[in-house]
Parts: sequence; structure tokens; C-alpha cells
Amino acid sequence: MTPEGPNDKPDESEEAEGGTLAMDPELEAALREATESVEAIQAERSEEGAADQQPGADAGELAGRVEELETENAALNDRLLRLQADFDNHRRRTLKERQDALQYGHENLVKDLLGTVDNLERAIEHASQSDGGDLEGMLQGIELVQRELLGTLNQHAVSEIDVAEGMFDPNLHEAMAQVEDPERPAGAVVKVLQKGYQLRDRLLRPVRVLVAKAPVEAEPKPDSEETVEESEAE
Repeated sequence: MTPEGPNDKPDESEEAEGGTLAMDPELEAALREATESVEAIQAERSEEGAADQQPGADAGELAGRVEELETENAALNDRLLRLQADFDNHRRRTLKERQDALQYGHENLVKDLLGTVDNLERAIEHASQSDGGDLEGMLQGIELVQRELLGTLNQHAVSEIDVAEGMFDPNLHEAMAQVEDPERPAGAVVKVLQKGYQLRDRLLRPVRVLVAKAPVEAEPKPDSEETVEESEAE
């Protein structure tokens, strides 16, 4: 049997007995470096890929948001157009109602006064046929028309202003003149010249009246005049 030298390789029996050959430390270090480099490159590529994909994801989100805003804007524009159309219709309708109120607002009052006009025409016709002989009947007809006219006005909340208190009220009365009346205090109504009327609490026409004023006191005479009068009396 020939002895092995230092450079002789181990035989296959020794490789089989050990299971695996021991790795060279330098080769192991080089392999480790290569593995780390590959992993580093792969990690860098993965980060670059993620960075490349992120803007795409943001662009997709922005596109979806833009589409959502456009849809919302279209809905708001449609709503605005509908509101504008409703406002125009309301404005035209209100204007027409206002014009109708100005032109035909007194329609009911006129309808109620037509009967009074008919009675007045009958009274005039009756007076003309009697040649003025039936004055009493004509007067009764006129009084009937007056009562009917006042009743129609009362139905429409028009009433005569009451002056029973007898004192001047600037909110209801219009003073045409002031007169002296010893039987009435200053500011009292002496005479009604024209009746006044109001619609509910709104003044239609004030009562035209004469108002009493305080009597003018006689001025005292000077002493000189009194002396002269006394001497003349003696």
C-alpha cells in the first residue's frame, strides 16, 4: 500500500463517510456577498417598481375623483336651472296676480253695489213719472238706497267714524276751522261738515269738523283810560 502525500485528494470512501465536503471559507464569503448583492438589487428593483406603480394608482384615484366631481357639478347645474325656471315662473305668476289685484281687486264690492245702483235708478224713474208730486215717496226711496249702500259698505268692513265723544282727534278728524262756543270746552267738536270712514283700522277719509277754541279774555284797560272815564262820569 502506497502512502498518501500532502497533495493527494481523498478517495471516494472518505467523501462518503463525511457526507459533504467542507466549503472553502473564501468561497463561502464570496457566495454570501453575491447573495447579498442579488437580494439588494432585487429589493431596489422592488422599490422602484412600487414607486413606478404608485403614481399610476394616484392617477386612477384622481381620475375617479374628477369623474365624481363632474357628475356632482352636472347635477348642481341641473338643479340650478330648475330653480331658475321655478323662480321665473313664480315671478311671472306673482306679477300677474298683482296686476289682477290692481285691476280687479274691487270686483266683489262693485258686484254688491250694482243692486244699489238699480234701486237708485228705480227711485229716479219713479220721481220723474210723478212729476215731483210724490216727494215723500221719493224721499223714502232715497233713504232706502242710502241704507242699502251703507249696508254694502259694512259688508266690506267699511264703517263710519264715530264722533260721539265730541273731542277732536287728529288721527281721525280734520279741523276746517276753530270757532268760539261757550257751551263746549276747547278742542271739542262743534259741528261735522263731512263724515269720515275707515276700512277696518285704516283711515279712508277723516271727519271734517269745526273745533271749539278757548274764548279770548278781555284785555284790562290802562289806568289813564280808567281815570278819564271816571272824570267824565263825574
